[in-house]
Amino acid sequence: MEVLLENIVIYGSVGIIFFTILFLYLRKQKKDSDVVEAKIKKAKEMGLHEPVSLHPVVDINSCIKSGACITACPEKDILGIKDGKATTINASRCVGHGACFHACPVGAISLKIGTETRGVELPHVSPVFESNVPGIYIAGEMGGMGLIKNAVEQGKQAVLNIAKNIKSNNKGNLDLVIVGAGPAGISASLMAKKNKLKFVTLEQDTLGGTVYSFPRAKIVMTAPMELPLYGKIKLVETSKDELISIWKGVLDANDIVIQENTKVESVGKNGELFEVITKDKQYLAKAVLLAIGRRGSPRKLGVEGEQLPKVYYRLLDPEHINGKDVLVVGGGDSAVESAMILADNGNNVTLSYRREKFNRIKPGNLDRITEAEKSGEVKIILNSNVLKIEKDKVLMKIENDDSFTLANDLVYVFAGGELPREFLTKAGIKITKKFGEIVMSHK
Repeated sequence: MEVLLENIVIYGSVGIIFFTILFLYLRKQKKDSDVVEAKIKKAKEMGLHEPVSLHPVVDINSCIKSGACITACPEKDILGIKDGKATTINASRCVGHGACFHACPVGAISLKIGTETRGVELPHVSPVFESNVPGIYIAGEMGGMGLIKNAVEQGKQAVLNIAKNIKSNNKGNLDLVIVGAGPAGISASLMAKKNKLKFVTLEQDTLGGTVYSFPRAKIVMTAPMELPLYGKIKLVETSKDELISIWKGVLDANDIVIQENTKVESVGKNGELFEVITKDKQYLAKAVLLAIGRRGSPRKLGVEGEQLPKVYYRLLDPEHINGKDVLVVGGGDSAVESAMILADNGNNVTLSYRREKFNRIKPGNLDRITEAEKSGEVKIILNSNVLKIEKDKVLMKIENDDSFTLANDLVYVFAGGELPREFLTKAGIKITKKFGEIVMSHK
């Protein structure tokens, strides 16, 4: 009897400990789930919950709630655990690292482009980065993968596939014309040099493409990447200037000259070759790689006076701008960051955004711009639109209110970019809208 009582006490104690641990575990799970639910609610209010491009989708039947995907994501708060399963929170902030996809131990994550309700327009691109037009290849942001590391890899892989299909060229024509000198175009140029191809790289602006238009201090890398003829770039966090300096160094070391300020007007067939036409020259090549990005053509406001020389679509050398009345138009990270940089340089900055609140910007930027408004460093006008731009002022209007004027010296427009549809269509490239199409899957 005594032994039985001892066993009852022991088993009872073990049971109490077990159920206590279980209770505490379930309570923590519930608490964590409530936190994620609150984040999802906030994301929906800010317009961040619905993805706009590449994003992770979790198979809840396969998910084992390891949390590996959450730990692996450098952007943070893209994914969270709710009711014991991984789910998306701020899906629109996903930039396509693919880290969550590779980290999941059971392959429960797929990467998709677009959703059932919100499509994303993309040109047709095969697994070897060839468009529907044989010989024209597409790499980088325009193909749906905007992350610098991904664009570099795509540029490299595209040229490898091009090199396999090009025979020896003894006629003096080019093997390849690379259009664009952003991350994909630079990587492609280095790989073309490595494979001894006859090529030229044309860039409508300056080395770096879209990256060059980032505000000077903007961090543009979150993970190491492999660059042809250079090796691994191990800088986990670096600025635009540091990254462009690396690119320029490796290009110079390999005697590669980028033809800057050379805009390609059209690409078409000329017999068996492709004819690439710029304002001043014509190039004939066996293949063409388009690495021009989705934002190669900035979206305009479409208002009177926008053609004035005081209107810009990117912020360069902001340290030389001070004591000016500046209007920044836009509500994304580029607009917010530029407004704060200009304000730090002693300018009178007004930030105009057409919506009632900021959405799709990083939490840190939201906190900073909110503080800047409170301190009077930046004036924010929401629900507003530009009606007309004049030499020394701007005519504005707030929704359901009268129009008004602002004294103005400079206007910076950050309204995103437009897919170069006309250019692509003229080249024969098909553009389709992707509604939740799988890009990467374990199945």
